[in-house]
Amino acid sequence: MRKKLIVTGASGLIGGEVVDYFSKRGWKVIGIDNNFRKVFFGEDGDTTSNMRRLEEIHNSYKCHTIDIRDRNSIDWLFMNELPDAVVHCAAQPSHDKAAKIAHLDFETNALGTLNLLEATRKWSRESPFVFLSTNKVYGDRPNSIELVELETRWDYSKSSGLQINGINESMSIDQCTHSLFGVSKASADLLVQEYGRYFGLQTCCLRGGCLTGPTHSGVELHGFLNYLIKCNLESRKYIVYGYKGKQVRDNIHSVDVASFIYSFAKNPKPGAVYNIGGGYENSISIIESFRLIESITGREMIYEYNNDNRIGDHICYYSDLGRIKEDYPEWQITQSIEDIFRSISSSYISKL
Repeated sequence: MRKKLIVTGASGLIGGEVVDYFSKRGWKVIGIDNNFRKVFFGEDGDTTSNMRRLEEIHNSYKCHTIDIRDRNSIDWLFMNELPDAVVHCAAQPSHDKAAKIAHLDFETNALGTLNLLEATRKWSRESPFVFLSTNKVYGDRPNSIELVELETRWDYSKSSGLQINGINESMSIDQCTHSLFGVSKASADLLVQEYGRYFGLQTCCLRGGCLTGPTHSGVELHGFLNYLIKCNLESRKYIVYGYKGKQVRDNIHSVDVASFIYSFAKNPKPGAVYNIGGGYENSISIIESFRLIESITGREMIYEYNNDNRIGDHICYYSDLGRIKEDYPEWQITQSIEDIFRSISSSYISKL
């Protein structure tokens, strides 16, 4: 009998990649997505085309228009499908947007996660549950690490002990500024951990860096790399917020995230927490991103600098992948930072 997977946020970047990855490996995949990204970000956030693409590619795939805040509908779906694994990607994902829609942000990110965990505990308690958390659960605590300013980026100082390795899972998430988005995701993160530790469910929190790929509906408020590349190709002005444009992120392609989720589903653990991102090798600053995309497309980057950084934003962040590679040594990052830039830009050009 084919195994069943339920994926929330199934039309988004990671959810859609998970749908594709598991479907190709013989799983029956059931999606949940009510296209709230369009509600959050307008037409540019619309994920309908990705939903249709996935349903056309995979004949057995079906996406349900369910709001994860709707406890009864979630319970009904789990009761009828009895999934062998659950991957929870649905979220309100923006720092800045969260402050304007505080209730909707918290209900989506925290209450929605609780509804899914309860349905899993009730109907599929032996099934692995993977949650796409975020490195924003650490708030602005990474900014307290001693940094050095280089020509094109900020980086951790040698005395910090984090140079090359990056941030690991032992960093505190307490007593720092997160943004309301960071708080709602931290609440969900702790819930997922607790259902693993208290109830014994096979849960996993993936604290993502910059998760990216060609199917991302990137907008200014969320989807840094896709939006930056889109601005370059459309000759749009990109606004840089603070830190001299030297702020650093580590980027990981959605297919590499999906491959780890598949590894976890085959060999789950209770209450697992992993930082997942591109690590030092896939880290890049905004200035460096401008230079790389200009070298690929031959188009000059148009930008404007705003001295006000986003509240709770990281100056420098890249993931220490030591724990995730120790527990799952077969998993590796396959897409370099240049691979990622080229795949996003070529995909976008093909749609023009």
